[in-house]
Amino acid sequence: MPSPSSAHWLSLVGSIWLQTINGPNSDFPVYSSQLKDLKHISQVQLNFLAFASDAGKLFGWFSGVAALYLPLWLVAFIGAAFGLVGYGVQYLFLDSAGLRYWHLFVLTSLAGNGICWINTVCYLLCIRNFGSSSRVAVSLATSYLGLSAKVYTSLADSIPGLANSKAKTYLLLNAVVPMLVTVVVAPSLRVVDLKSEASTDAAFLVMFAITLATGACAVVGSIGSTSNGLSSREHMISLSVLLATPILIPLALRVRESMNKIWETKRENRIYDLGTDEAEAMDTVVAIDVADVESKEGDSVTEKPQEEVGGLQLLRKPDFWLYFFSYMFSGTLGLVFLNNLGQIAESRRLGQISTLVSLSSSFGFFGRLLPSFLDYYSAKSGYSISRTASMASLMAPMSGAFFLLLNTSDFFLYLSTAIIGTCTGAITSVAVSATSELFGTKNFGVNHNVVVTNIPVGSLCFGYFAAYLYQRGARGSHRCIGAGCYQETFVVWGSTCAVGTLLCTVLYARSRSFAGRLPAAAARTPCLARLANLVGGNKAPEVSDLRA
Repeated sequence: MPSPSSAHWLSLVGSIWLQTINGPNSDFPVYSSQLKDLKHISQVQLNFLAFASDAGKLFGWFSGVAALYLPLWLVAFIGAAFGLVGYGVQYLFLDSAGLRYWHLFVLTSLAGNGICWINTVCYLLCIRNFGSSSRVAVSLATSYLGLSAKVYTSLADSIPGLANSKAKTYLLLNAVVPMLVTVVVAPSLRVVDLKSEASTDAAFLVMFAITLATGACAVVGSIGSTSNGLSSREHMISLSVLLATPILIPLALRVRESMNKIWETKRENRIYDLGTDEAEAMDTVVAIDVADVESKEGDSVTEKPQEEVGGLQLLRKPDFWLYFFSYMFSGTLGLVFLNNLGQIAESRRLGQISTLVSLSSSFGFFGRLLPSFLDYYSAKSGYSISRTASMASLMAPMSGAFFLLLNTSDFFLYLSTAIIGTCTGAITSVAVSATSELFGTKNFGVNHNVVVTNIPVGSLCFGYFAAYLYQRGARGSHRCIGAGCYQETFVVWGSTCAVGTLLCTVLYARSRSFAGRLPAAAARTPCLARLANLVGGNKAPEVSDLRA
């Protein structure tokens, strides 16, 4: 089975960097209160602005269609350009009375749609460039999206001269940073055929180690900055170094490939010296053996691949609607909670809102990373974990965390935020692979963007409900202070998440006949690897080979 080469790993590093900055809407809770005062808007209107970013996902399927006809680097540039215009115009005219509320809504929607374009590029690169390891690659890349809020808050705190207006600071960063990173990674955003036979298992293990170190640095920066006096600039430098470290993997693989070419050239010269007849005889034997084994392996694989579903056929599938609403009642609900985190913290008189947002971002990162560990080690053992079962198991603790928020202690606020951030990150990461597991990979770019339309729908419904209760508790004021501002909201959200758990369990029961099954090509890999050992080494397979 061909393994990813340095070019493939370079595309993964590019995807990781894009994902790291592709959550500019995640820092909205940090400056939402200042924006509400600056533009004199109500909590309900502020909620609609949070919804506006998600509303852009209603047209996210355009990016999937564009990816069928345009090079992926151009698709990424279009997404970055939407963000540059959407947030850039707000930054330039935020203090102007001419920038009205509906302008903010449209511009935020445009920027939100740009996020879909960059996400589509990252997903397609991981799926097309990593073959049987695509689930691991997708989970690794999407895990870095959980760091977006942490990166933006750290940048805002560490750059001098940007702290005068919190709203304008974040709007400027949201506009400029994605475009700068897209320019840097554009050359790596291309699909490359799998040709290399060298194993890259070690590269995945190194990547896991780098990713864990990055997440640990983010958590320490979120929790320890206030208690240990850690400088924001020092923390940002250490985080930047860790984010840049993955580039060493494709560089090391490139060196190994160059060395292998030199070794292969010398080997071919030695074979040529043996004589043409012996070389031809060896090639003939190898060709016959491989063909024979592949035919036998193919006969033993009787399972059919999952049906490829696309277009309007998708909307006629009961599994689609079970998936749609279970996602909306869990992952989307978690995103709505995170969007309201600034107002929740303010209502409880919590001073360090950015610390709470950074905490949710850091734990969201680990939540997104968790599926990649499960994918890697389950694939090594010869089986795969059902994505729908994983989603259902993540929804249950998330439902309990909403009820924990009924306790007015700050400890439970931090604990629940960490749990909800982790589960939300894991669910959104697992959902990427769940879409291809349920409906196939052929139309993935369009299908997944159709699935994520649940996010704006859920954001509107759940967000408006929370804003209405908040405004009612404010009694004519712009602010509601006290634990009662969100008490009813947490009860409804927890109950809704419990319903989502039930729906996802039903979906798993319906799809378990094919969910979590490894592709046939991946299942044949161990036997072909043993054959290669026999042909190349002229020796019997070891016990460890038989267990691989």
